[in-house]
Amino acid sequence: MARLSTGIPDFDKLIEGGIPQGFFVAATGEPGTGKTIFSLSFIHEGLKEGDIGIYVTTEESRDSILRQAKQFNWDLESYLDKKLIIIDALMKEKEDEWSLEEVTPEEMVKKVIAAKQKLGYGRARLVIDSVSAFFLDKPAMARKISYYLKRVLYKWKFTIIATSQYAITTSQAFGFGVEHVADGIIRFRRVVKDGMLHRYVLIEKMRQTNHDKYVWEIDIVPGKGIVLLGKVQERKEDYALPKKVMDKIKEANKDEFQS
Repeated sequence: MARLSTGIPDFDKLIEGGIPQGFFVAATGEPGTGKTIFSLSFIHEGLKEGDIGIYVTTEESRDSILRQAKQFNWDLESYLDKKLIIIDALMKEKEDEWSLEEVTPEEMVKKVIAAKQKLGYGRARLVIDSVSAFFLDKPAMARKISYYLKRVLYKWKFTIIATSQYAITTSQAFGFGVEHVADGIIRFRRVVKDGMLHRYVLIEKMRQTNHDKYVWEIDIVPGKGIVLLGKVQERKEDYALPKKVMDKIKEANKDEFQS
């Protein structure tokens, strides 16, 4: 099986060398946990290997994404319109060929396919950051929309990372429907201990892969990106969604589908 490196060697070791080609992987977690940095690393590594890259940004502008990449010495600008297209779903500028006027799954898919056609044939990596934007006002549709994206884009030979957010203070998780459809789930978390922010990552699912089962502490290092610091002793349950929240999510989804 062909596997695509994430650009983080220590992380690749946890998934038998990389993400299986053609997979739809959900990178979920609260804001500020490292999902975008992880996604940028995945795209940059692909560009280095000669892959086509398409990055859909729904919560930051294209310029913001490029600036963020530069913090880690990832020069994405040199690949623009050659091997990389960044689709901006935030600014909605009509004169911009790669801007979405409407943030809908159908419009996004059309733009992604057009970008792939422009960049040409070859192995392709796609990041949707974040997919939550397409069902924020209709969370009960998350699974249906995620299935639509996976089914249509699979035909175009993409390996996909779709980031999604959840808030443990609410009864709804914007990544809940995505996870049912995903071939892999990478969970990012953040915790404040003794007045200091700590970030963690856990591979909850990766089909056709004997993946690592531990929680790992990570850091975001300028000039490098995500670095694994080591395993932590806490149980998986300490870093997965709390059971009470999961119960609320299930109940909320049940009510949405019945209404």
